[in-house]
Amino acid sequence: MNNPKIPETDSIQEMALFWDTHDITDFEDELEEVSDQVFERAPLIRIRLLPDEAEAVRRIAESRGISYPDLIRGWVREKIQVQ
Repeated sequence: MNNPKIPETDSIQEMALFWDTHDITDFEDELEEVSDQVFERAPLIRIRLLPDEAEAVRRIAESRGISYPDLIRGWVREKIQVQ
């Protein structure tokens, strides 16, 4: 029987497809522990809104069929482009 190997790729999509159809326990002999950070997290910025402001943002986002973080991110991008 052909034993598949873990793909050597930088493609997250390719790896996701692989792991959707394989079990990690079948590849324990190929795994290695890494101490360096593999993925870099995007920086997060928290903002404080009053309850009525937060509710207004949620209602606007809902009326547009998007999440409120996506709505706020869009507003920030619009302002950045104006500068």
